[in-house]
Amino acid sequence: MDVALVPEPDGGARVRDLAGSPVASPATSVPPGALPTVVAERERCDPRWVWPATSEIYPTLLRAGVTVARCYDMELVEALLLGYEGRWGEPRSLAAAWARLRGAPVPTDPPARAPTPPGDAQGTLFDTASAPALADGADPVTALVEVHREQARRVAAVADPRRMRLLLAAESAGALVAAEMAHHGLPWRVDVHDAILRDLLGEPSPVGGPPRKLVELNEKINAAFGQRLHPESPAEVLRAFSRHGITLPSTRAWVLRRVEHPAVPLLLEFKELYRIWTAHGWSWCQTWVRDGRFRPEYVPGGVVSGRWATRGGGALQIPKVVRRAVVADPGWTFVVADAGQLEPRILAAVSGDAGMARAAGAGDMYAALAHEAFAGDRARAKVALLGAMYGATGGEAAPALATLRRSYPVAFAYVEQAARTGEGGGLVRSWLGRTSPPASAAVRVPGDDDGSSGDAPDVPDTRPGQAARAWGRFTRNFVIQATAAEWALSLLATLRAALSGTGAHLVFFQHDEVVVHCPAEQAQAVVRAVHDAGDRARVLLFGDTPVRFPLGVSVVECYGDAK
Repeated sequence: MDVALVPEPDGGARVRDLAGSPVASPATSVPPGALPTVVAERERCDPRWVWPATSEIYPTLLRAGVTVARCYDMELVEALLLGYEGRWGEPRSLAAAWARLRGAPVPTDPPARAPTPPGDAQGTLFDTASAPALADGADPVTALVEVHREQARRVAAVADPRRMRLLLAAESAGALVAAEMAHHGLPWRVDVHDAILRDLLGEPSPVGGPPRKLVELNEKINAAFGQRLHPESPAEVLRAFSRHGITLPSTRAWVLRRVEHPAVPLLLEFKELYRIWTAHGWSWCQTWVRDGRFRPEYVPGGVVSGRWATRGGGALQIPKVVRRAVVADPGWTFVVADAGQLEPRILAAVSGDAGMARAAGAGDMYAALAHEAFAGDRARAKVALLGAMYGATGGEAAPALATLRRSYPVAFAYVEQAARTGEGGGLVRSWLGRTSPPASAAVRVPGDDDGSSGDAPDVPDTRPGQAARAWGRFTRNFVIQATAAEWALSLLATLRAALSGTGAHLVFFQHDEVVVHCPAEQAQAVVRAVHDAGDRARVLLFGDTPVRFPLGVSVVECYGDAK
């Protein structure tokens, strides 16, 4: 049964059964403080909660010790449907959806909240002050119910409603997982973190400046250039190289590595250590770690491909060396699962190329491709497949791509068609129906990081023809990367259900990797649950396919030890 839940500004809520009820029927008012009890009682009947946004409601329930099995996140659903309808980026709030339904002026969505470190959240039950008002002063419950029904009508009108419903369910389940991960937090040893930083950076400055090793590197860089400069300033570094007769387009690491100059290795080391100090140093730890837990705010669907982002804390960009501070509680352990060769396997599944699907049934897909079509040259097979998905068509990749085109024409045509559609200004869709933004929207959606570089270009290329080709490379990969995100969401939802009531918790998720924190005696049961969830995600999305999605699973006490 679907149950509508709308929070009230005073901390109360209104709840109403949806199945068989006319729109005008009254809702039940829940007084402030009573909602967790009401929700816990209703959970016995396995409802699906229909609410405006999981991020507004669920954290309060979690703090009261109440979890829910299922929900329907109206805002996430609205965003997906707007994208499918070619209206990517339009406001997705309940007020905006209601206004569109009534033909009224559409209010803009409230701005994204500033990052909120753990322990700094407001004391009110629900923060509704920034939510736009409903058109015509409508009743929020009535608006939610009518928007929900209109969304069901829109879902029924898509090309494949079954796939779209699966996407909406997976996205909503992901919102529950995101709130639960923030609530449980990632175990973090502050003492270990401090030792790592001192080993990498040297002693911290007593006055708040750079630590000792950065100061020493700065002096060596100055000596190499024969002048004083701030190595963290790209403009100053470029000018310094220019004075030595070296013109560079940027100070990116791959650019610097092609330069012969004594300052280059020093700059590369400085860049790496400086990033750790500023992004995950002592100040970061003081801000984001409380009571032995790191609790960032995850943003499901935070980038256009459906991958997650975080709002504050940089959780998706934690350097591997810093992960050594992620240590399980005494008597507990981590189960870390990583999907290997995920995107190539996704291509095999979505394209329907029989030969590639056969190769994707092997444990090492690249080796299988090499055996079948590349004379055993695994490296060449990998270059070809990655080049097809990411648009690397020239140089050393060209001969390998020609072999791939001959041997696996259906798979090659699948990504080529996506690229041509993007170049022509068209929209492409993932397997379940997530739709790419238009080329004019070459920006990320709110979120401080996503840990990837595979989404929309940050700055469109305005040279004749180049912008179209760049967007073609984006849409070429979008159909694969977005579908990979759907597989991962389905795995999360399935694994979450399997862990319910066991005491084990999902505590981290990044693209194709999940981390479960569990009592040590449950580790092997969790390992089995992870493998089962991966296979169920495969069947949910692709049915009877020979493609397999093997998971590398590690049971470790320290996240940094995971393979």
